Amino acid sequence: MENTPKIAVLIDADNTQLTKMEGVFHELSTYGRIVVKKAFGNWKKQSLKNWEEEVKRLAIKTEQQFDYVSGKNTTDIAMVIEAMDMLHSNMYDTFALVSSDSDFTPLAIRLRADGAYIIGVGESKTPEAFRNACDDFLLLDFVSVESEDKSAEEEESGEADVAETDVIKKAAGASAGKNEIRKKRHELNEVHKLLRIAWERYQDEDGFVNTASAGNYLKRAKPDFTPFSYGYSKLSDFLKAFPKKYELKSVRGKGKGSSTAVFYRCRKR
Repeated sequence: MENTPKIAVLIDADNTQLTKMEGVFHELSTYGRIVVKKAFGNWKKQSLKNWEEEVKRLAIKTEQQFDYVSGKNTTDIAMVIEAMDMLHSNMYDTFALVSSDSDFTPLAIRLRADGAYIIGVGESKTPEAFRNACDDFLLLDFVSVESEDKSAEEEESGEADVAETDVIKKAAGASAGKNEIRKKRHELNEVHKLLRIAWERYQDEDGFVNTASAGNYLKRAKPDFTPFSYGYSKLSDFLKAFPKKYELKSVRGKGKGSSTAVFYRCRKR
């Protein structure tokens, strides 16, 4: 945990997509541990009214910035000041700047020059200058939106994976109603999505990922996840319950008393 990069995420609420924020946090968690999530904006604006529920759910701290002059957005300078204060605290290894605004190009250049790793997050329209000022750039266009899938419909039509349905019912409890089962199914689908992100990010040359690495990522991206919730003591046992989704292999370490590591890779959808 000590060697895990500490990430500060600074969000320009006026220039990003609210619906993509959960997916952004999932992607950023592959780089390290997110320790700060701050969104900047004038929250009295009608255009930001839909942010309230999401900032609560995703535990984002909001920073209010009034527009001192009509038509002039002062969010940018407030975000820059905050970033520089954080830089000088020497507490963060990585800064994620979530915006499609080229005005943050000088900030990215300055933070990077001081040794910080810079991740930009924006839409495909983001100017090339801002993209090139970052060490890495995540395009929001390719970040998936968290939403209900067709699993509930498949279950009703009899097309759902039997093993998956059994796990969900066991996790929900024998007396659970349809709403609770639907909630558990959505949670399970999110776990599957995160396991795929971990596989895409950490796989070796053979296409396998150590379950220990995937487990650490899961705890960063979804802190409330535990295989115990689904009736399993280990992540590897959880993965074994879904043979249609994952292929597993065990690798025993060299030397006497060495432990066995379990690896997985995702099957084609």
